[in-house]
This record gives sequence, C-alpha cells and structure tokens, in this order.
Amino acid sequence: MHKFTVIVRQEFEADTAEEAALLMYQQLTKGPAPLEYSVTDETKATTSLTLEREKADEFASVDHTADPGNW
Repeated sequence: MHKFTVIVRQEFEADTAEEAALLMYQQLTKGPAPLEYSVTDETKATTSLTLEREKADEFASVDHTADPGNW
C-alpha cells in the first residue's frame, strides 16, 4: 500500500491564517465535502484532482476497510 498526502484546495478571504482555517472547519461541518484536492505521492509527484460529487458520494457510502484488495 502506498502513502499519499491529500490537501484540500479552498480559498477563503480572512484576516489571519487561523481565521481561514476556522472558516474551512466551519464549511466542513455544515456543508458537503470539498471536491478539489492536491494529492502528493511518496515520490513527491503532485496531482490536482476535482472529484465528481455523485461518484465521490457513492464511493463514500461503501465500507472500503473490509477488503483492501477491492480498493
């Protein structure tokens, strides 16, 4: 299994970095999950991804922990 770093890409207007982080937290607790991500693999290669809401919601509804071979 490989390791990836996933970063949510979302822009906020704020007075401080902490306020921007709090606005992101607020969005995560009240709305749908973000769809835009940057993903970096073990070799430091970075890919920008925009997920399709319908496919992402379908994936999220399935328990993928039961059999990692199905990932």
